[in-house]
Amino acid sequence: MIVVTHLLGTGHLARALTLAQAFLRRGHQPQVVSGGFPAPHLATGAVEVTQLPPLRSDGTDFTHLIGSDGPADTAYHRQRRVRMMAAFDSFKPDVLMTELFPFGRRGLRREFTDLLSHARGAADAPLICASIRDILAPPSKPSKAEFADRMLRDFYDAVLVHADPALTPLDLSWPISDTLGARLHYTGFVAPAPAAPDRQGLGKGEIIVSTGGGDVGHYIHDAALGAARRDPRRRWRLLIGGANAAHLARLQADAPQNATVEAARPEFRAMLHHATASVSQCGYNTALDILQAGTRAVFVPFDEDGEVEQGLRAKALSAQPGIATLPRNRLSPESLLAALDEVARDARMPARALFDGAARTVEILERLKGAA
Repeated sequence: MIVVTHLLGTGHLARALTLAQAFLRRGHQPQVVSGGFPAPHLATGAVEVTQLPPLRSDGTDFTHLIGSDGPADTAYHRQRRVRMMAAFDSFKPDVLMTELFPFGRRGLRREFTDLLSHARGAADAPLICASIRDILAPPSKPSKAEFADRMLRDFYDAVLVHADPALTPLDLSWPISDTLGARLHYTGFVAPAPAAPDRQGLGKGEIIVSTGGGDVGHYIHDAALGAARRDPRRRWRLLIGGANAAHLARLQADAPQNATVEAARPEFRAMLHHATASVSQCGYNTALDILQAGTRAVFVPFDEDGEVEQGLRAKALSAQPGIATLPRNRLSPESLLAALDEVARDARMPARALFDGAARTVEILERLKGAA
C-alpha cells in the first residue's frame, strides 16, 4: 500500500503510480491511496487506486489546505483518517509505504501517525518504509529533522531514496543522522520506461517550453514568448499545464508566428527526442524526462515562497554537459536566449543516470520483507 497526497503539482502521485506498476510487473498486488485531487491525465492502468477526500494547497501555502468544497475543517480531516484506516484494514498490506512523510507533509502528521500506529499494532504488522525523491525541502530548523528521526525510530524499517547518489545525493538537502543512515537505501531514479521518439517527429527543431501539470510558471511562459519575438529564427512550442483556460487563451493571442501555444500533451516525452532544447522548471519527473531523452535543457527552478528543492536539483544537474540553470530573478527574454546559446555549444546530455529505481525498489523491499 502506497499512501500519497500531492498538494500542488502531480509529481508525487505520478511517482507513486510508477512504483505501483513495477510491483504489478513482479506479480504483487499494489494499492495506491491518494489524498490529492484526482489527476485524470495520469494513467493508472491496472493499479487499484483508493481516493480519499482530496486536498490541495492554497498555491504555495501548505499550511492552509483546501478540500472539495473549500477550506478543510476538522470533520473533513477526520473523514480522511477514517477512509485511510478502512483501506488499510480491507487491504491488509504486507508493505506500507508513505510517500514523503515524515520528511514532509507535516501538516498531515495526525493522519499519518494514526495510520502508522494502527499498522504497527496490527496482528500481522507490515514492513513500513518511507519513499522520498532525490531532493527534499531542507529542514528550516533542527526540530523538523528531529521529528523525522523520531518517527523513523518509532515506526519505520527503511527509507527509500529514489535517486542516483552520483548525481543528487540526499545530503544535498537533508542531514543524514545515524537513525536515517541505518535505514537508508538508494534505488536509482524512479522513471517510466524511456519514451520512443515521436513517429511523426513532433517537436523537431523546436524549443519546447513546459511547466509541469500544475498552474504555475507563468513567468516562464512570458519570458519564452518575449524570447521568441526577439529571435524569429527559432521555433518555439509552449505546453501549458493546469486548468487556467484564460491564461492559455492570453498566451495564444500574444504568441508570435514562430511560437505555438497549446495545452500540455501526452506526447511530451516523445517530443523531447526531437527538440533543439527544453525550457522548464526542475521538478523530479520533468528532470528525469529530459535526462532520459538526452535533450539540451535550460532549467528555471521553481522558487516561490522560499522553495529550494528545484534549485538544488538544477544546480547539481548543471554540472552535466548540455544543461544550464537560470534563476527566476535573472530570467528575461535576453537571458533565456543567452542560456539557450550556451547549451547549444555543448554535446547532447548522455543518459548515464540510474533510471531503474522502480524495479530496484521492488527488489529491495522483497529482500527486506524476506529477511524480516
